[in-house]
Amino acid sequence: MRNTSSRPVAAIAGSIRVLIAEDNPHVRKLIRNLLVNAGIKKTDEVTDGLAAFEAIKSLEPDIMIVEWELPLLSGPDLVRIVRTPGMLANPALPVIMLGASAERWRIAEAKRLGVNAYLTMPISAKTLLDRIVTMLAKSRPSGAPEGDRDQSPNALFMV
Repeated sequence: MRNTSSRPVAAIAGSIRVLIAEDNPHVRKLIRNLLVNAGIKKTDEVTDGLAAFEAIKSLEPDIMIVEWELPLLSGPDLVRIVRTPGMLANPALPVIMLGASAERWRIAEAKRLGVNAYLTMPISAKTLLDRIVTMLAKSRPSGAPEGDRDQSPNALFMV
């Protein structure tokens, strides 16, 4: 029997644009390769928070993957601006935040800011794609209570 459940995932993956905001070139390459291996071909990369803000305005990505510690404008500051009504065309832009640590205060802050998922490095292609597909399938306003918890050790929350 042939598995057809991957077809909708492939259709979603092939049609979305992902913005990667990460200052480390090795991590950027890793994320880009994970996305490409998952079928996501449209990726844009920036190395700091200010460039990410400009890229969001000009490229209108479907999802953003942002590192917590970015130069010029940190990941949390960038998300705070993105979520401010009137700042961008899409204040509900789905955001995956990456962090090197799972400190409780960081997770709480990311959740409070409206981050959709917080993942710790290293991440797998499956985890990343699962988060992207779930977020895009949920077309709901940011910050709405959901309570969907992931059991994966590096996926600390998914809202």
